Amino acid sequence: MDEIEIPTHFLCPISLQLMRDPVTISTGISYDRDSIEKWLYSCKNKQVCPVTKQALHDSGLTPNHTLSRLIQTWCTLNVSHGIQIIPAPNPPIHNTQIAKLLNDATKLPETRFKCLATLRSITLEEGERNRSCMEESGAVEFLVSIIKRDNSTLLQVENNKGSEFIKARDEALSIFYDIKVSKSCLRSIISNDEVFVAYLVQVLENGNHKSRAYATMILKNLFQVADPTQLINAKSELFAQLVRALSDEISQQATKAALKLLVELCPWGRNRIKAVEGGAVFVLIELLLGTSETRASELALIVLGHLCGCAEGRAELLKHGAGLAIVSKKIFRVSHGASNMAVRIISSISKFSATSRVLQEMLEVGVVRKLILVVKVDSNSKRKAKAREMLKLHSRVWRNPACIPCHLLSSYPS
Repeated sequence: MDEIEIPTHFLCPISLQLMRDPVTISTGISYDRDSIEKWLYSCKNKQVCPVTKQALHDSGLTPNHTLSRLIQTWCTLNVSHGIQIIPAPNPPIHNTQIAKLLNDATKLPETRFKCLATLRSITLEEGERNRSCMEESGAVEFLVSIIKRDNSTLLQVENNKGSEFIKARDEALSIFYDIKVSKSCLRSIISNDEVFVAYLVQVLENGNHKSRAYATMILKNLFQVADPTQLINAKSELFAQLVRALSDEISQQATKAALKLLVELCPWGRNRIKAVEGGAVFVLIELLLGTSETRASELALIVLGHLCGCAEGRAELLKHGAGLAIVSKKIFRVSHGASNMAVRIISSISKFSATSRVLQEMLEVGVVRKLILVVKVDSNSKRKAKAREMLKLHSRVWRNPACIPCHLLSSYPS
């Protein structure tokens, strides 16, 4: 495509890419359907024309068939130059079509498979308008009902490997996640349907790896829009299953979703205790030992920082033979934020759990050496101040030439 110049009137004014499905808005300007739909349905953009900035009193999109035929003809004539032929666009879906489909599926259970297959195909088209239509027509509520009630019906689904049988619930979970349900709709679900969260926790407990991954990511999306009361009232079983999901390493995406959800939940009420009782500290330390991925390490340290804010969390970290060592090892090795959190965790141990055995362990596993290094080379004044405070607090035990190299001992704060 680099060898030939695309006519400027074939380019979408928003994406500056060749238009695949040109539509015209009320100002007379044509755009690619997907680009203008994202513009119009975005919360950040008011109903204005991106080019003219005129207010749109009618947000309807009119297919520009003439321009579409011209683009398709031009693509056909320039195949030899590497231009791909653009297929004729599918007509946009309407709310009434989805509503009828859902109504039939509700009345006739045997049509449920057809309904889910159609919703899947609509989701794969990825248009903002299609997703909005699915929400407005009640598709999200239909999927929620399948997830809550249907754990036995098997559906035959075609894929690139042939066909396979999956549970209706599992297919509904994947469609629900892929729709990218709006925040307002998610807020409505978690506020009005507390049972749905319980069913998702059931999926975490009993589902296959794929459905557990989807359930984890949906739970993360739900609790990110929850109010404080809902966060405080999170059940212990949720924490236990999130910890299990982390331990089983379902997928990288699910691991990050579980960590983000724990970051969201742990600051509220007794949630730190629930997470500790669910075995979170041990699993987080094992995760830090086994991953070199930056974001996962950052999130694990943030959660561990919350949990070490209570005595139970600190006790569990100290029970793990590699707890102190791996936390101090992450200083300077992951990111600025990870170093901050690692120093904060060590500070909590130093202030509130510093028995003689713990102080000796901190010497032996290199925690003290790392703190001296922070004082010596770190450019972050807050981290340096915390490290200096800890070293001064325990100088009677730690200022020992036998345990600290001479080049670092000279930097020990007096």
